[in-house]
Formats: sequence, C-alpha cells, structure tokens
Amino acid sequence: MKKFLKGILATTMVFAMTAALVGCGGSKAEQPAGDKDAANGEKETLIMATNAEFPPYEYHEGQNIVGIDAEIGAAIAEKLGYNFQIDDMAFDSIIPAVTSGKASFGMAGMTVTPDRLESVDFSDSYATGIQVVIVKEDSTITSVDDLLKEGAKHSVGVQTGTTGDIYASDDIEGKGLGTIERYNKGADAVQSLATGKIDCVIIDKEPAKAFVEANQGLKILDTEYAVEDYAICFAKDSELTEKVNGALKELVADGTVQKIIDKYIKAE
Repeated sequence: MKKFLKGILATTMVFAMTAALVGCGGSKAEQPAGDKDAANGEKETLIMATNAEFPPYEYHEGQNIVGIDAEIGAAIAEKLGYNFQIDDMAFDSIIPAVTSGKASFGMAGMTVTPDRLESVDFSDSYATGIQVVIVKEDSTITSVDDLLKEGAKHSVGVQTGTTGDIYASDDIEGKGLGTIERYNKGADAVQSLATGKIDCVIIDKEPAKAFVEANQGLKILDTEYAVEDYAICFAKDSELTEKVNGALKELVADGTVQKIIDKYIKAE
C-alpha cells in the first residue's frame, strides 16, 4: 500500500459561523478571492473551493453545504476575521480554482501528494482518512490483496482526481492488473457497482460507510487500501497558508476541530 505525505457544480453557497451554519445565495467567485470591498469597508471573504459529494466532510443538506470541512473552514474564517463562502465544483477543478485565484483555498478531504505539491502548498493536517474498497456482498474480492495479485483483472471505480484514482491508476491500471472507471461523483461509482457494471470502488472510509448504508447488498472490505492525512491547499507562497495554520493550531488546541469531527463521525 502507498502512504503519501501527510496531509481531499453548479451550486454556490455562503456560510457564516454563528451558533450554526446558515446558507444564503450569491457568489463572489468572479472577484479575486479574499478581496475587500474598500468602499463599503466590508470584511474580506475567504472562498473555499470544495466538491460537496463527500459525506461527512462536505455534502448537501437541503440548500446548504454542511460537513466537517464546511464547519472547520467557517471556524477558521471566523477566527481570522473574514466572511466565509463555499464554492461547489468538480473535485478536479479545485486546485485550478485555487491556483487561478478564484478560490482562497481548497478543502475537500484532500490528501497531500507529490503531484499536488507541484501546484499548491498545503496546511498542517487536520484529519486522518482511510481509503477502503467497497464490493458486493457476494464478491470474489475478499481483500485488497485480491486487487493487486498477479493475473488480477478487475474493473475498479473511482472518483476522478481523488487519491483513490491516483492509487488505482498506479497500483492497478499501471501494472495491467485491471481497468479503472472514473466518475465525477463517488455516488455514481457506487451506483455502477450496485448495478454490476464494475467490480469494486476505492474511496474514503467515511463516505463509503454512508454509501453502503444507502445501498443494500454492498459491503466494505476489512483491509485498508491506504491511510492518509487531510490538509487544506493554497496557491503557492500564499500569505494565507501561515495565517490558516495559526488559526487551525488554535482550533485544534481548544478542542473545536475534534468537536466538529465527533459531530459527524461517531466513535465505533
């Protein structure tokens, strides 16, 4: 298994961190991320690029985007004295949005990898993720080793641009051990598995649990595919990196981050 460096379309939501997150309409993606309306003396706005198809880190609940990343991002913005806005987009559009200045940072259950480090900088890690494999309950795939053994020829579903995609492309597709089917949403990959179009799905454990609960006849293999740490991405040499790291350190120390994680991920 691979362990990378420590550290993951149309809807625009605005969140403010009060007693709870409340969504409201409007988008400011057309202006440079973090700009201040000097004429009105308004606070700067931090724009968080995400892909809200990754429960419990970010997902839609009614008209709002909620989840671990949404709440931590809002808490960081509040601590630093910024307004906060979330822009929902395809996962593989997040880094381009950050590097082009359309978003202040990217936060989407994102793992630090060597390829990503060529384009962006990352914060300190704020959560640990585990990549797992979803299969049908009667699948002949009983462990991760079955995907990697000589002669394997399985079809594997992944979400485009995620570390599941990266791992599978290298470990499986690159070594001729199977084919990779890429989907814009993890839910689409799981649906293809449920209907028998593919043999398994590689995805983060937390959304995997939600998908299996919602789809009868599926299960998660006991063996882990990879362990990784999540971090926030920024444009290279952004002054926000140090600021956010400082705020994140304080939010970890005072228990805010753990409280948010515990809200969405119950102890097993």
